[in-house]
Amino acid sequence: MSARQPRRLYKQVEVIGAGPYGVTLDGQGLKTPLKRELSFPSQSLAEAVAAEWAAQGERIDIETMWLTKLANTSIDRVQDNEARVIGDIVDYAGSDLVCYRATEPESLIIRQGEFWDPVLCWAEQAVGVRFITVEGIVHQPQPKETLNAVRQHLARFDAMQLCALHALTTLTGSALLAMIIAAGALEPERGWLMAHVDEDWQIERWGADAEALERRNRGKREFDAAVRFLTFLGEPPVRPV
Repeated sequence: MSARQPRRLYKQVEVIGAGPYGVTLDGQGLKTPLKRELSFPSQSLAEAVAAEWAAQGERIDIETMWLTKLANTSIDRVQDNEARVIGDIVDYAGSDLVCYRATEPESLIIRQGEFWDPVLCWAEQAVGVRFITVEGIVHQPQPKETLNAVRQHLARFDAMQLCALHALTTLTGSALLAMIIAAGALEPERGWLMAHVDEDWQIERWGADAEALERRNRGKREFDAAVRFLTFLGEPPVRPV
């Protein structure tokens, strides 16, 4: 435990700068695991990260520092690799959760439509493409034009926003859910429910598995952190496509 949770050696946590912003521990600026400077484009995000560090006790538990972990990942893994990360999200869009519908029973088919059809309508309006839906689980490739449109839509996000978008995509299994949440066109809580339509339908009939419930609860904490991260960052900047 001591090796995983180093002792807290600092007393003062401060936010510095006037954009970009930094966080200091006893005057020393935070750095990423790869020793890169950790800076933030918004004061609100810097303050939220500072609050995570200030809240630590005698030992530092990085597992409770969701925003810090996202910031580190965005700088060490996403920055200068935006095209690859966008490609990962586009791959999810190519077999998006909301496009694969049940063939039975009728109650599940109706519920999937109620939850997922509005997401596809949003994509048609916001991204300018229509996704193909499929009954069953056999993979149906989306048209190249559709995926290229998604790629162009994602190109306006910076490294930190892409990091959070990628997290939302993997946690929900849906690039479209991640995108509509990032656009502010869907309440995150409803988005989380949309990602678990099938699972919740099964739970209503057969009950919940304790281990699966714990995995879902952890996923929800990560999901909430990614949403907060995006909220603190604000509107995506316009980047050249």
